[in-house]
Amino acid sequence: MSATSVLSATEFQARLERYLYERSEEWRAVRVGDKEVSEQAEIVRRYADLFSREQLDALQEAEQDSSGDERELLYRLRKTCESGLISSQLAEREDELENRLLAERVTFQGEAMPLRNAQAKLAVLPSYADREELGLIQAEASAKFNDERLDLLRATEDLAAEYSGIADAVERNEEEKDISLRELSRALKAASDESTERYRAARERWFTKLLGEDREELPSSYHTAYMRRLSPLEATYTKERATAICLQTLEALGFDMPAQPNIKLDLDDRPQKSPRACVIASDPPKIVHLITRAQGGLHDYQAFLHEAGHALHYAGCDPELPYVFRRISRDHALTEIYSYIIEAITREPAWHEQYFGLSAEQAQENAEATTFLEALLYRRYEAKLRFELDFWSRFTVDGGDAEVYERCLTEATGIRYRRDNYLSDMDAGFYSADYLRAWIRSAQLRSRLLDQVGDDWWRNPATGELLTELFREGTKPSSEEIAGRLEFEPLDTKPLLREIGA
Repeated sequence: MSATSVLSATEFQARLERYLYERSEEWRAVRVGDKEVSEQAEIVRRYADLFSREQLDALQEAEQDSSGDERELLYRLRKTCESGLISSQLAEREDELENRLLAERVTFQGEAMPLRNAQAKLAVLPSYADREELGLIQAEASAKFNDERLDLLRATEDLAAEYSGIADAVERNEEEKDISLRELSRALKAASDESTERYRAARERWFTKLLGEDREELPSSYHTAYMRRLSPLEATYTKERATAICLQTLEALGFDMPAQPNIKLDLDDRPQKSPRACVIASDPPKIVHLITRAQGGLHDYQAFLHEAGHALHYAGCDPELPYVFRRISRDHALTEIYSYIIEAITREPAWHEQYFGLSAEQAQENAEATTFLEALLYRRYEAKLRFELDFWSRFTVDGGDAEVYERCLTEATGIRYRRDNYLSDMDAGFYSADYLRAWIRSAQLRSRLLDQVGDDWWRNPATGELLTELFREGTKPSSEEIAGRLEFEPLDTKPLLREIGA
């Protein structure tokens, strides 16, 4: 088959399914530390016939001649073809950067370790001074790759503009998500501003409790992972019990995860395993990987439950749906609703009381800590969205301003962010906006569950039944459609404010 052969939409979808499966499995192998060399470029070469300008034009023509669900399906195929065209030209450069990051080693107090391992170690170091020292070492090692990151970002942006026909990155992402990013940002900033006074009071209390009396007035971001795992409470939230308690928590909702062979659990600790938990839906609903790296502390439980929400969503979709509506979405805002609502269980005081034998008073305090950390994370992402809107609005003019990253995130959180972290902290496709839409929607969903199921929504099978029905729709609906079903306006942040400002 020549590189310019054109497949029908049905043929393209079938071959795309195999291509995305192979790329997902390769990504999984590298992410979990089974491989130390990424070979995505080789997979892209094997499927060179799948992506061409002629194929893109054919899909666009078919899309224009269709309507309803068929038009949406073809739109998503066309956008995936655009991404494939970009990957076909940049996969080798992406592999090269990924492999250099995997190979990078740093030395801390006489111990040499992979850069990824150093980043994971920041979550477990008990000494403030040691975290500061290692944080600086890993940050400077990561920043060495910024020129390559920026060059790759420019190349990706040029190709995305060419193939989509939309030169402006903000406008292009708004078209893909079918929302206004600036309207979203304004609503989120207003919610952030409204909760600032309460956040500052909580910040003073919890920074001192988690980092100690001798902390800096403006602690660096090197301490964030340590705080998120509630490290001073590690003896309560041990990594040894994390899997069992999380599975019991899910079982109370009616989800027997060990009985679902389509969900593959990878919970082992390996030196090159990414510290960031994730789900890789290689072939939903048949093959869905849930990957975590437990290190002790409450964050292990939150990460497992968060990713369980994703895994149950993908593994619970209707197998009769077209592949596109099982695997491909316009963005990630839909599936993040389900990860957030399952993770929200860890903010219920009664959950801490039931599973950890805490007094009602201690359970309430620990739950308040999780709410504070959720508010911190929300404010971080709200600031990230403002930075990214500024960055992409000026990218073709001056390449963006790292100082805006430092200023926005530092002011919003009360944590000092390094400006040279601005590229390694940037996810593709305004993922920050997807997280933030999910924050709004998850709070709306919890509000509806409280009304319909009751205060015990987090351990009631009725919640599982409601979620199961939503999961069956796969990736087809948008986050905003879910808002309508919950009888909320998409930008109604009142339920969110009740949660992060509690």
